[in-house]
Amino acid sequence: MEQVTIVDLCSQPAAVVSSAATVTQAIRVMLNHHVGAVAVTDDFRQIVGIFTERDVLVKVALSGCDPSSTPVCELVTSPVRTATPDVTPAEALRTMIEGHFRHLPIVSGQGKLLGILSIRNLLEWRADDLSHELDALEQYFANDSLGG
Repeated sequence: MEQVTIVDLCSQPAAVVSSAATVTQAIRVMLNHHVGAVAVTDDFRQIVGIFTERDVLVKVALSGCDPSSTPVCELVTSPVRTATPDVTPAEALRTMIEGHFRHLPIVSGQGKLLGILSIRNLLEWRADDLSHELDALEQYFANDSLGG
């Protein structure tokens, strides 16, 4: 099986809003992309934070703020943990499990956003990988003959 990078596993295109966007705009981007998080970036596509479904529940719903007039940059999780493309899928999964978060922005060496990796992306990849391993084992045993 070919080597897969964490950038390959990211949903494309990444859900991104500018730091000037409102909370409503950020939620709309998440809904349109069918994802649970949006990266918040500056004018140079440098990530300044991440806004997630959990932020909607905890920071918006409980605060009583007006989502249509509140800048998303006021409610983002920041600083945000990121990874570079050289991190393996297994390392990314371990980082996310240990850190108790479901979204990991992937950035270039210069800090530019390349994508957002979700735990769902990783679990789908791992399930597919295990399925291929099982198929190979089944083929091996099906082709094994006496004296084999």
